[in-house]
Amino acid sequence: MPFLTFLRLVTLLVTFFCITAVSEVRADDPPPLSTGQTIYVPTYSSVWHGNLNERGKPSEILLSAMLSVRNTDPKYRMTINSVKYYDTGGKLLREYLHEPKTVNPMGTLEFFVEHQERQGGTGANFVVTWRAERPINQPILETVQVYHWGTQAKAFISRGQAIHTHE
Repeated sequence: MPFLTFLRLVTLLVTFFCITAVSEVRADDPPPLSTGQTIYVPTYSSVWHGNLNERGKPSEILLSAMLSVRNTDPKYRMTINSVKYYDTGGKLLREYLHEPKTVNPMGTLEFFVEHQERQGGTGANFVVTWRAERPINQPILETVQVYHWGTQAKAFISRGQAIHTHE
C-alpha cells in the first residue's frame, strides 16, 4: 500500500471517529410527552456524618426539604392528584393534598418538610401522582434539602424518577 493511500485512510478514520465522538456529545432528545405519571422523589430529612460514637452510631444532621413540582409545558396545565411523604421504612407519614391542585403552564407547586421533622429519616421520599388532559412535557420534580445553622449552610437536590405503581 503506497504511503499516501495509507495516510488518506488514517485521515479518513480519524475524521470518522472525531465526527462520531462529537455527535455523542449532543444533548439528549426530550422525553416523550405524557398524560400522567407517578414520580418517586428521594428526600432526606436527615443525613449521617462524622465518626461513629461509642454505640456505633454516626452523628445526625436534621434537614429541611422542599419538594418542587415544575410544569415544564409552555402551553398546557397539569393536575397534581396526590403528594405522599414516606419515612425510611416505607410508612406513610403525611398526605399533602386533600384535593387535586392545578399547576399552570411553566408554573411550580411546592411542599415543605420542616427542619424539626425527625420521622422521615435518611431514606424519606415523596410519591407524586400527576395527570394532564392531553400529552404534555413531563414535569421536573426535585427536592432541595437544606441545613443552615449560624454561618454554615449545606444544600443539595434530589431528582425524581417515574415509577410503576402496579395498580
